[in-house]
Amino acid sequence: MNRRIFIGTTATTAALTSLGASSSDRPNILWLTCEDNNIDWVGCYGNPHADTPNIDQLAKDGFQYMHAYANAPVCAPSRSTWITGMLSISNGTFPMRSRNEIPHDRIQYYPDHLKANGYYVGNSTKTDYNIGGRPDKECWDNPGKVKWDDLKNNQPFFQIINATSSHESKAQGDVENTTHDPADTKLRAYHPDLPDVRKNYAKYHDAMKRMDGEIGASLRKLEELGLAENTIVIHNSDHGGVLPRSKRYIFQTGIHCPLIVRMPERFKNLWPAQQPGTKIDRLVSFVDMPKTWLSLTGSNVPDYMHGTIFLGPQTENEQEFHFSFRGRMDERLENARAVCNKRFLYIRNYMPYVPWVQHLDYLWKMKATQAWEEHVTSGKASELQARFFKPKEWTEELYDMEKDPDNVDNLIENPEYRQITSKLRKGLREKQIQFTDSGLLPESEMVKRAADNNMTIHEMVRNPKLYNLPALIDAADLALEKNKANLPALSNMLKSPDAGIRYWAMVGCYLLNDQKSAFQCLEDDSHEVRIMAAWTLINTGKKKPGFQCLATLLNEKSYASLMVMNTADWLEADGKELMPAVRAFVPKKKSYEERMRNNLIAKWG
Repeated sequence: MNRRIFIGTTATTAALTSLGASSSDRPNILWLTCEDNNIDWVGCYGNPHADTPNIDQLAKDGFQYMHAYANAPVCAPSRSTWITGMLSISNGTFPMRSRNEIPHDRIQYYPDHLKANGYYVGNSTKTDYNIGGRPDKECWDNPGKVKWDDLKNNQPFFQIINATSSHESKAQGDVENTTHDPADTKLRAYHPDLPDVRKNYAKYHDAMKRMDGEIGASLRKLEELGLAENTIVIHNSDHGGVLPRSKRYIFQTGIHCPLIVRMPERFKNLWPAQQPGTKIDRLVSFVDMPKTWLSLTGSNVPDYMHGTIFLGPQTENEQEFHFSFRGRMDERLENARAVCNKRFLYIRNYMPYVPWVQHLDYLWKMKATQAWEEHVTSGKASELQARFFKPKEWTEELYDMEKDPDNVDNLIENPEYRQITSKLRKGLREKQIQFTDSGLLPESEMVKRAADNNMTIHEMVRNPKLYNLPALIDAADLALEKNKANLPALSNMLKSPDAGIRYWAMVGCYLLNDQKSAFQCLEDDSHEVRIMAAWTLINTGKKKPGFQCLATLLNEKSYASLMVMNTADWLEADGKELMPAVRAFVPKKKSYEERMRNNLIAKWG
């Protein structure tokens, strides 16, 4: 915000922040969220095949943010970030549907602060906050379907309406008889040009049109009730997506999202530009939103919240980098981080030895995923199309998002980009330290360590005696160098009392096929260390002791059983050796362990 506008809002700031201000002095907020779409599914962001007239009109009447990014590429960790105003990677609530607890006596949800400031708060109706210890609906005055008359009678209000028609489920199943013409779409470079792939694109364009209709209906209702002139309207998706290799991935398609804010003329002093219809160039992270909404309403903005205020009189300096992360997605394990500026995206893969695209029950309900996989397994796919079903091998990735929006040309080894790589690499580490990245332990070890110390993950990772984050990052960096000269240091790290350090040491030894270290670690206290050791032995020809170790862990119902079964899948044909133990394993009903076990049985019998 320029200085002239900032000075002009001083009086308004005082009015907004006064708890005694009348309701008419404070804006209502209508937050129209939707699900699972990146900018490329929305017409006003440049896709000529998109049919989203209501959203496009909202952009003409409001302000369209061109660089808004989700912190997590899937719903539960993204919405966990929203409700707390804290990155879910910082609270241990980033693995999908984990429901890990946080210290609720110290961390309130942003609706709590709105209510304390006299706002009526409603949420219609998705929560999915991924947090244990507090019912999701408890923080809302009305957690059910929107009651418009209540909004009119309870101003100021903050109301979320979550449009559901663009959810991933709407891209699943039959793809015939779409309204949208399958020919009218631009395929991603990594997707094969197959009938079912094109039809799946068309099916999702249909879903987006229905979702756009839901947005339009809410806007019309706001007008009918005479509420539009006192209501700030916000529209965005909860993360990117939705076709394979977008949702769940921290590529551009998984995190670059639409964000539009319409502000009535009476709140012109809050505008981020002189005229509606302006495209705003500021870099915005989803974690910025709770702080910004609280600021706009004059509510208390607690110190523990992450992010920066990007709109209104208390606008803070724009951040240089956006920070994204991903961990386990349903039954499949993964671990990666990313930072980006407005042009370049840097990704750090903490599990480069596993494929980008892994079979996941929910994702495979899409015809496009099935068709893509069949194209690869039949040997008809191009190198690019087949690449994502193979182990990544790259520890680092760098993409020019302007020239390469599909993120397929990795520039990490190009000397022309050495300087930007170094800057982004440094920026990632700074973000991990700043926000206390809890994911430098495998998920099972993270949960176990917190439980063993009778504390939440949030508390555990902030105790340097229990979680030495800089040391863990250093250990991971050393392990992932895949440099034989590091073997003495890795061997020394295997003696550490910290299971996390030993885990990373064993990852490094795995990448170097160090059989000696693997034999030493088969009875490590950490089950995750044992698994990496067993996998190393299997890869280096010592299959019997390796499979005995993995089978024993399953037989004893290891706390890392999900990792054991994922490893069996990553072992490809060799993984069949573990099937007697897999079949004998009895998981909890409706657990991800059960889902993974069923996948393996379907694969190998």
